[in-house]
Order: sequence, then structure tokens, then C-alpha cells
Amino acid sequence: MNNFTHWNEEGRPKMVDISTKEITTRTAIARSTILLSDAVYEAIQQGGIKKGDPTQVAQIAGIMGAKKTADIIPMCHPIMLQGTDFQFDYEKGENGYELHIQATLKCNGKTGVEMEALTAVSVAALTFYDMCKAVDKTMVIKETYLVEKTGGKSGTFVHK
Repeated sequence: MNNFTHWNEEGRPKMVDISTKEITTRTAIARSTILLSDAVYEAIQQGGIKKGDPTQVAQIAGIMGAKKTADIIPMCHPIMLQGTDFQFDYEKGENGYELHIQATLKCNGKTGVEMEALTAVSVAALTFYDMCKAVDKTMVIKETYLVEKTGGKSGTFVHK
């Protein structure tokens, strides 16, 4: 078990010690996509979602989710986020629309913000679904992935 970073010598889980790591500026961009029907898209455009604007509520939920990441992912360190931003882009597809949700997070710290960015878009996608499910429950939350990260010892990563 000594080869695993999150296990101690006794084979028990542990949080990695980051006390000696340098503070660097770290960013992460994550993305999630939701497939939605023409009916959902039209309801949103016409203000017909009874719960309100689903992207505004999803953005707030995504920010809250990012701030709570260490509470739900066991080995994540609590970090002080210095910025979160979201983009919501609709794209017409063959059978309805795709909504691309993208979150960009930033901090100055000893550990990265990848998990916070991934949590942010996941929570935003789930919230969007919840806001729109009365119109159509067939929405599908598709891929969720890390687009890019910067900072730290491992440097820059860009998803290809």
C-alpha cells in the first residue's frame, strides 16, 4: 500500500499532506453537456419554466457546489476559491438542443481546483435538469470533463 498517495503505511485512507507545497495561481475549466428537447428549449426562450430561469439558478447552484466540494469528495482539501465564472451555450442538434455548461475556477493555493470545477458543472447540470423536468424528463446529462487546468507542480493540462 505504500505506493498509493492516499493510503498510509497501515493501508488506511488518508488526506495527502500539502503543507510543504508552494502556493501558486491555479485555474481549472470544466464542462458538462445536457441534451434537451425542442420543447424544453422553447419553454426556456419563452419564459415558460415555472420555477424561473434555469441557467441563473444552475449557475448559483454550481457556485455553491464548487464551494462545498471538500464536503462531498472525501480526499479533497478545503480551498479558498478566488473566482468562479460560468458560460451557458445552446447548440442546435439533430434531435433538439445541447446545452454546454462551462465553469472556470481560480485560486491561489497549494492544491488545484479541478475537482471544484467538475463539481460546479455537475451540480449546475443537475440543477438545470431539476428546473426543467416538469416540461420534459427525457433530458440527458452527457459527458462531464476537465477542459484545462493550470498551475501547480504538474503544470498545464489541456483536454484534446
